[in-house]
Amino acid sequence: MRTTATAMAMALSLTVAAGPALAQQTQPAQQTSTARPTAQEAAAFVAEAEKVLGDLSEYASRIAWINATYINYDSDWLASRSGAEFTELGVKYAKGAARFNDLKLDYDTRRKLDILKQGLTLPAPSTPGAAKELNDIATRLQSTYGKGRGTLDGKEISGSDIEEQMGLVRDPAKLQEMWVSWHNNVGRPMKQDYARLVEIANQGAKELGFQDTGAMWRSGYDMPPEEFAKMADGLWTEMKPFYEQLHCYVRAELNEKYGDSVQAKTGPIRADLLGNMWAQQWGNVYDIVAPAKSDKGYDLTELLVAKKQSPEQIIKTAETFFTSLGFEPLPQTFWERSLITKPADREVVCHASAWNLDNKDDLRVKMCTKVNGDDFVTAHHELGHNFYQRAYNKQPMLYMNGANDGFHEAIGDFIALSVTPAYLVNIGLLDKEPSAEGDVGLLMAQALDKIAFLPFSLVVDKWRWQVFSGEVTPAGYNAAWTKLRHDYQGIVPPVERTEADFDPGAKYHIPGNTPYMRYFLAHILQFQFHEAACKQAGWTGPLHRCSIYNNKEVGQKLNAMLEMGASKPWPEALKVFTGSDKMSTQPMQNYFAPLMTYLQEQNKGRQCGW
Repeated sequence: MRTTATAMAMALSLTVAAGPALAQQTQPAQQTSTARPTAQEAAAFVAEAEKVLGDLSEYASRIAWINATYINYDSDWLASRSGAEFTELGVKYAKGAARFNDLKLDYDTRRKLDILKQGLTLPAPSTPGAAKELNDIATRLQSTYGKGRGTLDGKEISGSDIEEQMGLVRDPAKLQEMWVSWHNNVGRPMKQDYARLVEIANQGAKELGFQDTGAMWRSGYDMPPEEFAKMADGLWTEMKPFYEQLHCYVRAELNEKYGDSVQAKTGPIRADLLGNMWAQQWGNVYDIVAPAKSDKGYDLTELLVAKKQSPEQIIKTAETFFTSLGFEPLPQTFWERSLITKPADREVVCHASAWNLDNKDDLRVKMCTKVNGDDFVTAHHELGHNFYQRAYNKQPMLYMNGANDGFHEAIGDFIALSVTPAYLVNIGLLDKEPSAEGDVGLLMAQALDKIAFLPFSLVVDKWRWQVFSGEVTPAGYNAAWTKLRHDYQGIVPPVERTEADFDPGAKYHIPGNTPYMRYFLAHILQFQFHEAACKQAGWTGPLHRCSIYNNKEVGQKLNAMLEMGASKPWPEALKVFTGSDKMSTQPMQNYFAPLMTYLQEQNKGRQCGW
């Protein structure tokens, strides 16, 4: 996760702050003229927006940092009180930008106006009281989710605990209890509110010149909304054969463990058996489906402990990865101001994130770092965000972001793919590279999270696109969700569901109104970046064994893409580094090729598909 002052200014669904007096002084002037706007007025409007949002964004980010690292009544109050005011400012700029929709403008003015319009996730219409009603509903939906509870053995259990237990419990009856109780208790109460939210947000999107809210979300990808949807479908079509092989193999292993009465040999998989409340990632059932020879030859956590690595050394090692590519070291203030371990004296948000608080070089990381393999990889991921943030810090304010919303996450994940045995040998954590015998097990573990995730990430937004467009009405919300999950993921609920249910609401990003395509794109782009980098490095071995550590030529080409920020359409940025302006899943398939061979061998004689 990355947080920049600019990103916080534009991602207006986040709780960011602008003091009341400051917000009042900087609200854009109301447009009172009915005359046709001019190109000069559009340029002046953009200049004002960049200055105002630039001035406010650092202030907003610093309050957000304090709120994340000192959770108390006062920091909550500041963030909550002024977040609404900052959102109002964003609404005014988005609607002001829409005034220039029909003008022929120069490239930068038009691009920046589009960025301003797309900075809103849920646009409120100008109807009196609509903004408050929309905000009240959005807050109520998130609160309903946050207070959500399920049961295990008939006893109430919190959201974080039930998520953990879904990955640990192996009793089908208990898994069903947790799945049903969570979906019933959390999702069901949201349906009426969600339907009203859709109605209001669609009115707001139309005022901004979009067909509906889903079309507005899809318009942020440098192509018409319908073309983006077509591209996403095409990418999924490329990966579906691989997913079907993984699905077929996992289903057979679940059948062997649980028997025909719980999981049949054919057809869809029961959703609660996959180790995750939403069946979005299946890594928690690795112990059930692991290949016979799955020992990768080392345990990264044990290596770190044996070398007496500290949390600070883990972050320093991640920085060294980037300096080995030719990037400048992080500023001294990074080490003075970052939160690297959980403080003993106060509550903090431990979810790892990377920050640039002043849009220049006040880079920081916020992690409750532990000495283990997961956090070692996460450190490399988060610093990927930091180096991206610094690379584009000379761009105009509205261009200080990733080329699209999938790029930032993809960069972090791409860097993490270079944490290979060869890299661990190079930095002295591992004596020698293990044999390739355990590679299939390693690839299986990755595929259970990365490949299994693809159809789920598509379903979350496909359902919302259908809802926002009116193709799916409230009377068919749950049936449409269940059908998409069946058709794309090949899974079914453990019990019959009806329209009294609202199962989409049991996934945070639905009541949280967070677009999800960024995660779908990031899971594909990271492998495209990785393969391009490995080719530049002259790597000829298996892609999953490649690390770009210590390759300054790759670093130079990577920086050329990163420093573009959001200044050009993402296909141009992609081409600068990979040589292609098209997204493709072929690199992902190449990376997992040894696993595909294994899956096809194991699935011989099985009836795959559902």
